[in-house]
Amino acid sequence: MKLIVGLGNPGKEYENTRHNVGFDVIDKYLNKNGFKLDKNKFGGLFTKVKIKNEDVVFLEPQKYMNLSGEVVRQVMDFYKINPNDILVIHDDLDLPVGKIKLKQNSSSGGHNGIKDIEKNISTKDYKRLKIGISKTNNDIKDFVLSSFSKDERSLINDAILKSCDIIDDYLSLDFSELMNKYN
Repeated sequence: MKLIVGLGNPGKEYENTRHNVGFDVIDKYLNKNGFKLDKNKFGGLFTKVKIKNEDVVFLEPQKYMNLSGEVVRQVMDFYKINPNDILVIHDDLDLPVGKIKLKQNSSSGGHNGIKDIEKNISTKDYKRLKIGISKTNNDIKDFVLSSFSKDERSLINDAILKSCDIIDDYLSLDFSELMNKYN
């Protein structure tokens, strides 16, 4: 069984912000494939579906970003999912807008949601799909909670569509093959 987690902040005021690209990917993938988040438990919205003969849980934690790990841990424990079978999709300040990078067993890069996941699951041995949101010299908190410009939105929409393809391939390829294909 696989767990695919999209990170973001709950609430209308955070929709379409830089910090919520993880939610955006999950929403697009589920909508594209006729699924929806139909369970509200453990502090998250999630669904369990079968894709390519694999049970897959899609999760959007509904606690703020820096508390995402609590939700991931509870869903992981409930479904008895190995950390190595987790893919976390999140924004990355150090990548240009729309750039995608797959990583495994790497540092949090200062991302509070990732730090909290690692604290709660007690390992870095899980997979990540990072989507670039760029960096500015402005206040980081205000920046990650801001919306994309029109030009940036186009790049992010392309990254979201590509991320949907990555999810499909994640369910059938070895992760090193997946990184070779998309990095």
